[in-house]
Amino acid sequence: MPSTGTHAHVLVVDDDEDVRTLARWQLESEGFEVLTAADGQAALDAVAEGRPDVVLLDLTLPLVAGLDVLTHIRRCSADLPVIVVSGRSGETDRIIGLDLGADDYVVKPFSPAELAARVRSVLRRSRRAETAPVQKPVAEPSRARRGLVIDRVTRTVTVRGDAVELTAREFDLLAFLAASPRHVYTRDQLLEHVWQSSSDWQEPATVTQHVHRLRRKLERDPDRPHWLRTVRGVGYRFEP
Repeated sequence: MPSTGTHAHVLVVDDDEDVRTLARWQLESEGFEVLTAADGQAALDAVAEGRPDVVLLDLTLPLVAGLDVLTHIRRCSADLPVIVVSGRSGETDRIIGLDLGADDYVVKPFSPAELAARVRSVLRRSRRAETAPVQKPVAEPSRARRGLVIDRVTRTVTVRGDAVELTAREFDLLAFLAASPRHVYTRDQLLEHVWQSSSDWQEPATVTQHVHRLRRKLERDPDRPHWLRTVRGVGYRFEP
């Protein structure tokens, strides 16, 4: 289990030596163990060895691009925290990074102290997720919603009898919304309840991207969803 302080291992992936040095100096001064990688392949090798507790990932990398590294990490682990640290400040780049599963997005140039604070934040969230007690269902373990069956015990979902593969976070978001049909939640509320986070540390757009992914996997017509509805100017609700 990762520590939120001393001895937690942070992998800093950046082809700029000055950035790696600055991040290492700040993180080590706050008690973290720091690993570095100058290219995408070295980053994948370090992750494969199981060494980091959190990854700071640049997008512009030699050998293997940063987005490809992120995609590979998410295929192998839904739980390893990844913070994208990039000079790309456009909304499209942020959305792509979050859509691929980044936990946070930091734009260069960054404040070293803020970067360390964000590392501590994602590690705290990761630790809470790992140590949270398993909640036994008090009602029926599965619920059928017009062809959508959500089984909280086995954490499986079927749509009209066909199994649907969801990530852990996608399942948590769907199950949370479905537990309170027609209740409207803001993106900030969903960050708090599903991600154990806040908009101070995580982009609310990550909620939007997870909803879009769920619609693509569950809805007959993702552009006209039945179950996952948008309440304009407010947030999202589950329609049974």
